[in-house]
Amino acid sequence: MDNNPLKNLWQVTDLRNRVLFTLAMLGVYRVGNHIPTPGVNQTALALLADAQKNTMFGLYDMFSGGNLSKVTIFALGIMPYISSSIILQLLTVVWPYLERLSREGELGRRKITQYTRYLTGALAIIQAMSIAIFLERQTNIQGGLPLVYNPGWGFRLLCVLTLTTGTIFIMWLGEQITERGVGNGMSLLIFAGIVVGFPRGILQTFDQMQTGQISLLRILFLMVMMVVVVGAIIFVERGHRRIVVQYAKRVVGRRQYGGSSTHIPLKVNTGGVIPVIFASSILAFPATLATMFPDFVFPTPKWEVRSCADFTLCPHLTGSANAVIAKTIGDYFLVN
Repeated sequence: MDNNPLKNLWQVTDLRNRVLFTLAMLGVYRVGNHIPTPGVNQTALALLADAQKNTMFGLYDMFSGGNLSKVTIFALGIMPYISSSIILQLLTVVWPYLERLSREGELGRRKITQYTRYLTGALAIIQAMSIAIFLERQTNIQGGLPLVYNPGWGFRLLCVLTLTTGTIFIMWLGEQITERGVGNGMSLLIFAGIVVGFPRGILQTFDQMQTGQISLLRILFLMVMMVVVVGAIIFVERGHRRIVVQYAKRVVGRRQYGGSSTHIPLKVNTGGVIPVIFASSILAFPATLATMFPDFVFPTPKWEVRSCADFTLCPHLTGSANAVIAKTIGDYFLVN
């Protein structure tokens, strides 16, 4: 067999089927991005999403692949499942029952996964109802456009049913990719939701270059920074510390055993990107409160904290590039 991994990808039948199955599931996930929730005015919703793009709304919309700003059937994305997983992981430390299940091997893991699914459904219902009520209360849309055509319990129940079903379907897609695809289904769905905005960002950058808003030198600087950022992320992600383990020597009869040494690889960034997501949410929370209570006068601080979603390294770079740079800086301080 050839050592070229790209050739092996299509020569090995099982590997080829897994890759094709993963691509098919990601395609199904992207199809849901174009199916809106019934009863919502898309024109008014676009104006609302543009006004709240620098709040937690914009951050969650990025992870959902733009589904939240369009209120599609996948508007909640995979975030309820991630929240459920984190909650159960934290409860495993403080709840003896879950701690005992976590030590029972495969059977206990399946039980915890089942509880995660139940909690995901409950969180999806709560978040879907909150979104429905939030949409009904948005009456000050620019131009006087109605955001919800027929507000009331009929719309709320329809919204809850649609969004909850979409979340459960996404959870099923992620599990199918993990079992029958290339693995890490939930991470691939999050990745697909984030990178879907890259082509639009590239087109916006070239449009700005044609209109003279950004120069060719800054385009080259952007490309160099993207390469450096990706390289830094890979370097930190692959980095690990080797903990040396020494085995004592044993003498059995006339033979001597042991005396060897090995190492335990300890990852440098054990938390992954989860701490950065939480930090971005916390930093975006004040801006979200400001939009919820526009009449309240907040005290003016002596310094300003800007979220990763609103982080601007260079005002002429696209939002996707600034977001990537901000995430990398956050990962650097997280590790160090």
